[in-house]
Amino acid sequence: MDLQRPVAPDPYSLLPAVASFTLASQDVANGDRLDVAFTVDGEDVSPELHWEGFPQGTRSFVVSCFDPDAPTPAGYWHWTVVNLPATTTSLPRGAGSADGALLPDGAFQVRSDGGAVGWEGAGPPPGDRPHRYVFAVHALDVDALDLGPDASATVVAFNALFHTLARATLTATYSR
Repeated sequence: MDLQRPVAPDPYSLLPAVASFTLASQDVANGDRLDVAFTVDGEDVSPELHWEGFPQGTRSFVVSCFDPDAPTPAGYWHWTVVNLPATTTSLPRGAGSADGALLPDGAFQVRSDGGAVGWEGAGPPPGDRPHRYVFAVHALDVDALDLGPDASATVVAFNALFHTLARATLTATYSR
């Protein structure tokens, strides 16, 4: 099958502009290829992430990983963590485990577009062009979104939009 198609825009460039802050990782460098450990071809474990410089007034965070290059009309959500307290400024490697054991109290993960609870590693179709994996931390003006673990990642993103004070992103690539 020929998967030739236009390159999708950066997903956050299509939303209303908000302030930014810094997102970094010991495991992922902006613009670099993901290590196989963070893919379905490796350990399928979520990378370490840490952030700083978010605005005063931040009351919680949502963390996500989105692939805008998936051959679907709507991209592909790989990971969404909801209701991280404002005191949380990092997630260790493996925080995306299905049991959520490394997440702070009150935080939870919703299912990926593949139906997995927690992190679903990069796994683009073999032979397709490199896919972008956009890690994002959304600083919110509420203590918690009024959602539960049965919400879809898209519903989380929609609800977070109305409470986002600032956003930090980090983009890596992967191909097979």
